Amino acid sequence: MCWRDRRTIMHLFLLLILQATAASGQIDPAHCRYALGMEDKRIKDEDITASSQWYETTGPQYARLNREEGDGAWCPEGLEPSDTQYLQVDLGRLTFLTVVGTQGRYARNSGNEFARYYRLNYSRDGLLWKSWRNRLGIMVMEGNKNTYASVINDIHPPIITRYIRVIPVTKLSTTVCMRVELYGCSWDEGLISYSAPEGQLMMQPGYPFANLNDSTYDGVHEKRRLFDGLGQLTDGVIGLDDFLRTRQFSVWPGYDYLGWRNESLGMQGYVEMEFVFDRQRNFTSMKVHSNNMFTHGVKIFSSVSCWFKPRLIAGWEPEAVTFNTVLDDRNPSARYVTVPLNCRAAKSLRCRFFFADVWMMFSEISFQSEDTILPTQAPLLVTASPAPEEGTITATPKTTVSPSASDPPDDGNTPVLIGCLVTIILLLVIIIFLILWCQYVCKVLEKAPRRILEEEVTVRLSSCSDTIILQTPPVPPRSGHAPTGPANADPHYERVFLLDPQYQNPAVLRNKLPELSQSAEASACGGGYAEPDVTQCTPHQCFHSNAPHYAETDIVRLQGVTGSNMYAVPALTVDSLTRKDISAAEFPRQQLIFREKLGEGQFGEVHLCEAEGLPEFLGEGSPLPERDGHSVLVAVKQLRADATSQARNDFLKEIKIMSRLNDPNIIRLLCVCVSSDPLCMVTEYMENGDLNMFLSQREIESTLTHANNIPSVSLSDLLHMSVQISSGMKYLASLNFVHRDLATRNCLLDRRLTIKIADFGMSRNLYSSDYYRIQGRAVLPIRWMAWESILLGKFTTASDVWAFGVTLWEIFTLCKEQPYSLLSDEQVIENTGEFFRNQGRQIFLYAPPLCPPSLFELMMRCWSRDIPDRPTFEGLYQALRPHVNQ
Repeated sequence: MCWRDRRTIMHLFLLLILQATAASGQIDPAHCRYALGMEDKRIKDEDITASSQWYETTGPQYARLNREEGDGAWCPEGLEPSDTQYLQVDLGRLTFLTVVGTQGRYARNSGNEFARYYRLNYSRDGLLWKSWRNRLGIMVMEGNKNTYASVINDIHPPIITRYIRVIPVTKLSTTVCMRVELYGCSWDEGLISYSAPEGQLMMQPGYPFANLNDSTYDGVHEKRRLFDGLGQLTDGVIGLDDFLRTRQFSVWPGYDYLGWRNESLGMQGYVEMEFVFDRQRNFTSMKVHSNNMFTHGVKIFSSVSCWFKPRLIAGWEPEAVTFNTVLDDRNPSARYVTVPLNCRAAKSLRCRFFFADVWMMFSEISFQSEDTILPTQAPLLVTASPAPEEGTITATPKTTVSPSASDPPDDGNTPVLIGCLVTIILLLVIIIFLILWCQYVCKVLEKAPRRILEEEVTVRLSSCSDTIILQTPPVPPRSGHAPTGPANADPHYERVFLLDPQYQNPAVLRNKLPELSQSAEASACGGGYAEPDVTQCTPHQCFHSNAPHYAETDIVRLQGVTGSNMYAVPALTVDSLTRKDISAAEFPRQQLIFREKLGEGQFGEVHLCEAEGLPEFLGEGSPLPERDGHSVLVAVKQLRADATSQARNDFLKEIKIMSRLNDPNIIRLLCVCVSSDPLCMVTEYMENGDLNMFLSQREIESTLTHANNIPSVSLSDLLHMSVQISSGMKYLASLNFVHRDLATRNCLLDRRLTIKIADFGMSRNLYSSDYYRIQGRAVLPIRWMAWESILLGKFTTASDVWAFGVTLWEIFTLCKEQPYSLLSDEQVIENTGEFFRNQGRQIFLYAPPLCPPSLFELMMRCWSRDIPDRPTFEGLYQALRPHVNQ
């Protein structure tokens, strides 16, 4: 790795000093109460988002405690009792959240809005959201009683999260506004979930029942096991010596401990737990707080064995670390047992704790690693004493003081500390020398650090009258030939490769992966149109598709000017593209009434509009549904005034392509407004929204759904939807047209539940998490992309078939989860490398319970590693059509 910024060196120096001098230990919620940066703007504006806002001046960036910018607070657009409007904050890293402070909109004594109640949702990965509950199961917290005073709520239990949503709650339709500060400290331990058997009930004669379950666990409870969550073992509350006593009020005996009985676990003699971390770490030790009340048959574990997994999709390493504890039958005190882990590197651990007696109970588990980053202490929130459970206190603004200094270190440790610091300084000198040498090598080799740029590639597609191009990620020339894109395109591009550098060159891959077959090499170069030797693959060959008229790639933008896919005509310039090239009719601009902004891109926006007199304007054969009045809803893509000339040209090209698409399952371009600025294209608007939202709000049809009037769909409905999508894609494929972003979010439904394929998904914030973010912009829908699209930048009809298989999977899971929901974006990309290597380690999507076996087999064919093995859209349509009830 090459580091260019001197700040990196200083940061590294600070971290090493902190690691050498700070004492490790479990987080104490009573002291983990530092302001996280809403008020002082350490949390940036772009990290604060919201579901809605009344005006630009009441946007989420103004939801900062004790500040008065804009109109004084964040205000959601209206609030009904059934609404779920939220303010979302990205904390930038995993955080141990202990306190939330809120205010209303004071606005220099002109505001009158505040939230009397609110609740919290949180997510550690931005995908899976959980609802916070206190120790009694209550979700709603008391908020403000006026517009100016801040109210501080302690969070019991605390939350370990990166993303937090503050959701105002109201009993009446009203307007609310909020300002917020969050308090806590960094969760540098990095533990994101643990799995374990469920805790059990202890019943002993003469003693009260002790319920030893994990009552605050936020993961999945299934088959008497806990999966993928965190709970009482990470809440910072240490159990007492007597497990029947608790530190909380109004809870049951045994509350602070998670415990198991030996005989109830099948006489296996141990409890097995798994721990998953945010990244790979070098683990030095594990600390387990265990009860040892041996008079009740409870002891610390006799021994523990831990196995390590470097990556989530890898196997467990065979060599385990084993530690035998020293049992104590004289002192019944609960205690921490420190288990050395020998600096083993892993992202996941599996540990077996062996019983020493009838019962084993844990209240806290923490991990220490060499690369743990200790938090920089920010101002500490002032509280005289821990607040009562769910109690609130009213505080005046800006009541913070610096934390008190710790006691001076013992003089006996001073020589050791000085020796450590001298050693660290010497190591830093060596590191700085290596960094400078690395920079020199980087300059010589003209290599930049591995980073992802906004790159552009154009795949030319032939049609009967002109050549059509489609945006895809940029690819540099693979030979000495200059790129053949637009004249103003920058010829200096860096290739996008999201995996190891070995993926940059197919020839290198062939050398590093001798198991790569000739057929796989051929498919990487376009199936039957490539030379047998991958080292001879030219740019023209490597980006052939399964149609003979795909040509070599050029450079244009991946994301369209309005945030959707862009379709363009490469041979035309701004000057040569005139009104006569556009077949859509010019609609009177004054008859468009703007209602709502649906999404936006770099240079354009998508609006919901009313079009007055549009049916009469279009005349007979209009694709619009019949209406009683003269106004119909339409979607309008509009080019912004600050758009570049290149964006303007791209927008006109997109209009030309859209005006030539005519299929019942493809969104239609109705008319345009291009005689004056801003340029607009008017398309159909679907009353039932997108298929993802439609299905996620429904259940599969059953007697229960009928009896309770629950919105539902039948298996026949799902099959009919699949046939419609395959029909629309068959039409696009017949024109040698590649979509590149096929997914349920891009399938729209009208009021008759007819599906029309569109391309708005990339422009909508609702689906931003479905795209791999590059420099803050949503660019690549990697969870729907074929391996060759991610690794080679190759987009063809065959890669659309892959995406169609994922879309089918979405449909038959009723869009209840994201594809590969258990994998991070980086792990999804890593999994595509396994598809390339083809060693049987790649992870496929599971078979949805609603999906017939024959249909899942069809999905698996869509995900074939070799391109020629995937079905065509014509074949998919013919295979699906017989399943639909005529």
